[in-house]
Amino acid sequence: MPITLREELNRRLLNGDFSCEKELTLSLISGKWKIVLIWHLAHEGPLRFGQLSRLFRDISHRILTKQLREMEQDGLIIRKPYQTPQLKVEYLLTDLGWSIVPIVDAMWEWGRKHMHHYVEKVKREEPIPD
Repeated sequence: MPITLREELNRRLLNGDFSCEKELTLSLISGKWKIVLIWHLAHEGPLRFGQLSRLFRDISHRILTKQLREMEQDGLIIRKPYQTPQLKVEYLLTDLGWSIVPIVDAMWEWGRKHMHHYVEKVKREEPIPD
């Protein structure tokens, strides 16, 4: 299946606007919810829209839809509809999406190991250095 990237990424790639490969990676996973969506799809399997929206109480349906569409356009996930009496749609990772899971897992692990450091600073009301 060919990958069709979002128009913004297509333009940036064709114009040589990325100064390095890390910028491309960040562009694909940037967005408040994308990294967490990838983590849940990787560790909990294919999920329906309603299941995803219940995972995040602060996300609006509009934003969730936007983030899922961008990830689909960028080839990270597949939106798989099922013909049932009520339309059922599941989201699952593509092979390309699975290839980014080790990065997301490493981010989760780093956060797990270091969150206490930041919690303690906040409790002591110490400024976090730049």
